[in-house]
Amino acid sequence: MATDELSSKLSRRLQIEEGEHDPVALDGAHENGAHEKAATSSADSELGAKLQRRGELNEGVGEHHQPSMKVFNPYTEFKEFSRKQIKDMEKMFKQYDIEKDNFIDLMELKLMMEKLEAPQTHLGLKNMIKEVDEDFDGKLCFREFLLIFRKAAAGELAEDSGLHALARLSEIDVSTEGVKGAKSFFEAKVQAINDSNRFEAEIRQEQEDKKRQAEEKKKKQAAFKELKSAFK
Repeated sequence: MATDELSSKLSRRLQIEEGEHDPVALDGAHENGAHEKAATSSADSELGAKLQRRGELNEGVGEHHQPSMKVFNPYTEFKEFSRKQIKDMEKMFKQYDIEKDNFIDLMELKLMMEKLEAPQTHLGLKNMIKEVDEDFDGKLCFREFLLIFRKAAAGELAEDSGLHALARLSEIDVSTEGVKGAKSFFEAKVQAINDSNRFEAEIRQEQEDKKRQAEEKKKKQAAFKELKSAFK
């Protein structure tokens, strides 16, 4: 009985291979095949679209769509601060930007507050970021970092807040800048003066300092050459 059944199956397979009969698919197999064919067609279509898009970009036909990034100039946007103050803030920001990604994240802020001897809870750190996090990315860019000091100078921070402690305990001091005779940065208020003149004066001062340093270096090199020639 088993031999007859096996013989029948072999005969059927030979007939299919010789083209005398078409294979009959089960309904379930037919449906699965249809689904697989549709999925393959969809994937091929998506891949084709991507390849076409890449080809257009390579040929200059298409354009890359990137989010627009506004150029940030701290010296023009934060005119209430001098160039020296902003550079001091930038130095502090970079000091705690451990990953060097131009952001201060939660863990880096935690380290900063510990170094300032004003440790915060996890929730406290999140609230600190939230208060100045204008783009809601959960971390501080340099502009948002400057906002802390703007709020501190304007007296807009609660005395028991973490940001208040950060501004108060930072080494940034405007007492030498003559802003209303403030003795500490936290006590300083935003001064309504003509910032453009001060800005230009600071630029000229920086240029004069660089020029003086270059001249001193040139004199030292000349003196060294003269001394060296004396031994020949």
